[in-house]
Amino acid sequence: MATQTPESPAAAPAARDPERTRSEILAVATREFADKGFAGARVDEIAAKTRTTKRMIYYYFGGKENLYIAVLELAYTGIRALERQVDVEHLDPAEAIRRLTALTFDHHESHPDFIRLVSIENIHYARHIVRSEILAGLANPALDTLTRILDRGRAAGQFRRDADPIDVHMMISAFCVFRTANRYTFNAIFKRDMLDPARRDHYQAMIGDLVLEYLTASDGRPAPTA
Repeated sequence: MATQTPESPAAAPAARDPERTRSEILAVATREFADKGFAGARVDEIAAKTRTTKRMIYYYFGGKENLYIAVLELAYTGIRALERQVDVEHLDPAEAIRRLTALTFDHHESHPDFIRLVSIENIHYARHIVRSEILAGLANPALDTLTRILDRGRAAGQFRRDADPIDVHMMISAFCVFRTANRYTFNAIFKRDMLDPARRDHYQAMIGDLVLEYLTASDGRPAPTA
């Protein structure tokens, strides 16, 4: 009886590491979708850049759309996991805000594919994100960290009473996403590279200052009358 070799089709599945294969597919797919968008990326090209096949990609993910959703899930869970690592309870509220803005700043700068994927999904009106139960559950963890910081800041009399965690999240994201997403068009028009290392510390301090200026400003409520 002939002995099957590691290269034979029957032996290959047993030797395959499912998690490693899935991770490899997701890494390549992330690059392809970020470069070419959902419509432009092709499953056969993704397979050609991995040690797997188009059929195997369909086996793991069920199709191109599900693969794209899995890429989005991986991208968003990465930043959410980092946010949960901020030591909210043992930092001064103002320092905690600076730590959170710096974390977002660093992540978005070092993960341009994440920014491109977010931009692409907005072109599609978020129709893929709304299909994901994983992504639907990421809003609360994202806001929980901010809410705890704001609650502590209000209790200490440092932050305005009407500060809303979604508003603060939007402020931080707006600056950090803009800096990476619009790097090339901004540089073409204004001749300033927003990712220039020489300006990095300046921009990181700027977003921290902006958020804290908002949080420590008057909440606009009239002072109580005597």
